[in-house]
Amino acid sequence: MAADMSQTRKCRVPLEAPGFLIGTLVAAAAWSVGLSGFAPSAVASDVQSKQWYLSAMRAEEMWKVSTGEGIKIAVIDSGVNPSTPSLKGQVLKGLDATGAEGDEYDDYDGHGTTMAELIAGTGQGGGLKGLAPGAKIVPMRIADTQFQNKHSVNAYDAADSIRAAADSDVKIISMSFGSEFEMDREIEAVKYAQSKGKLFFAAVGNEAKKGNKAIYPAAYPEVVGVAATDRMGKASDTSQHGDFVDISAPGENVPFWCDRKFESYCQGNGGTSAATAITSAAAALIWSAHPDWTANQVLNVLFDTAGRGDWKKGTLSNYLGHGIIRPAVNILKGKGDPGDPDISPLTKERTSGSPASSASASSQPGKGETDEKAGDTAMAGSTADAEKKDDNSRLGLILGGAAAVVVLGGGAFVLVRRRRAV
Repeated sequence: MAADMSQTRKCRVPLEAPGFLIGTLVAAAAWSVGLSGFAPSAVASDVQSKQWYLSAMRAEEMWKVSTGEGIKIAVIDSGVNPSTPSLKGQVLKGLDATGAEGDEYDDYDGHGTTMAELIAGTGQGGGLKGLAPGAKIVPMRIADTQFQNKHSVNAYDAADSIRAAADSDVKIISMSFGSEFEMDREIEAVKYAQSKGKLFFAAVGNEAKKGNKAIYPAAYPEVVGVAATDRMGKASDTSQHGDFVDISAPGENVPFWCDRKFESYCQGNGGTSAATAITSAAAALIWSAHPDWTANQVLNVLFDTAGRGDWKKGTLSNYLGHGIIRPAVNILKGKGDPGDPDISPLTKERTSGSPASSASASSQPGKGETDEKAGDTAMAGSTADAEKKDDNSRLGLILGGAAAVVVLGGGAFVLVRRRRAV
């Protein structure tokens, strides 16, 4: 109850400063994440050349097999502008949970639109190309700290958005927002979404150097916590780490809309916000290729095919989780064990309404059971040992003999606000 009351007003900030308001200015700051610190160097005419991870992940080849068609993704963020050239025809009706003026199509800082483009952008007009251009976006607008300080907002917009997504026909929930505070109503919404068969990805945050606290909803057991890596496949030095990290994806040096005017893109570290969007898109590619699979099976394959350098399969890194996403291993090579359709690879419990499984569904530890031998220091990219293992780290990104280096770093798009975009 105290947690709920403390977040009467959430301070959530999009990529730049998304977060949940907590009822005070301090709380708002905790949730906010912004785009500050990014140099407006990239423009629409050449922004696609900045999306280095697409070639590394062999996107063009995957699109010949799967584009994410038939998959709807709920983007819980600052709103999504459906009128950018890259998103025309890609955005469906969603929900404005803020209770303030405007609707889900009014993106108040550009963060949510960036996330949507990274997922399902067509690249038209020189805009961002999404990893899953065949997918559709269902926007769910929530308030970050700055927005909530200017407007009277719904204190439970995040929980309401999650529950609405759970009751819709979306398959994936992507949330690049977060807060340091747990909230009963949000916890129940997350569990409800899992019971409805949704696959929920959330950013773990970009404040590794500023406390490195667990961020919610990413740290909830039923949510896939996504970390960010750099171009060399090492964890970004800003990406938060701990037993709440489940998987990682490129996030550093990813272009984003500079502001709500949508006049130009900036270049900087997208951080865990961008990594979460890209991971959601990767899941869409796999799910579209295997429409009969459950959320558990899609996630099992993401974990099973992740690049993990030289550490033993079945262990978890505090920095990269199961490893770096490699959807092409499944899409192009057909590899990856989907496992039991009703057992969550996160909690090891049944998600089809039956009692929790008494036996482990696999040898992989669940969230919170991190193996410290997983090379965390090496993956952090901050010591001499990290340099020694650079080559091994890159191995996890190699596919078909071609080095597929995936960036996971950057914090510009992550959790800066009390309810911030992470």
